[in-house]
Amino acid sequence: MKILITAGPTREYLDDVRFLSNASSGKMGYALAEAAVAAGHGVVLVSGPVALEPPAGAEFHSVETTGQMHEACLRSFPGCDGVIGAAAVCDYRPRERFAGKLAKTGGPLVVDFVETVDILADLGWQKEHRWIVGFALESQNARNNALRKLGAKNCNAIVLNHPQAIGSESNRVELIDRTGKTAATWNAGKAEIARSLITWIESEFGPR
Repeated sequence: MKILITAGPTREYLDDVRFLSNASSGKMGYALAEAAVAAGHGVVLVSGPVALEPPAGAEFHSVETTGQMHEACLRSFPGCDGVIGAAAVCDYRPRERFAGKLAKTGGPLVVDFVETVDILADLGWQKEHRWIVGFALESQNARNNALRKLGAKNCNAIVLNHPQAIGSESNRVELIDRTGKTAATWNAGKAEIARSLITWIESEFGPR
């Protein structure tokens, strides 16, 4: 198979030096890319800014903003069999990006934020014969929110994890299939979880 994988955070700039982002390390997405390459699959890795080296053998695209990640995914998705959306994408961006560096004025700064494009949902609703596996990082009403995203993004499965995973070498996840049932639970290092998820994807979506 040829698999598109998104990883890391995105950045949404307020001015030329300040941005909104999150603490995603990209370790889960990069572990998935490495596991997929090791299993003999073609990999297209689209990554936000992280301090990691992409695995040898993967086609690599470095991006910063959600819009850039969206464009890279739209270009690559038609040639892939499926996508694993492991990136921690910013849900909002400043409505206006200011030129230069904003200076202090002695008063408050009011910033309007607007939603960014939903990359996985966009891919999900044009997937046709392809498969979609998403990640949902949730801190409250976790499973219900994951199930909502499973349907809203037209995923074939979704991996539920928690904020403790950010920057960690390990993870605790629940894999939920398209019917809402638990397909697997894993509590292990991210590399081991990545190998387990790739094996599950092979069994579900690989050649028959």
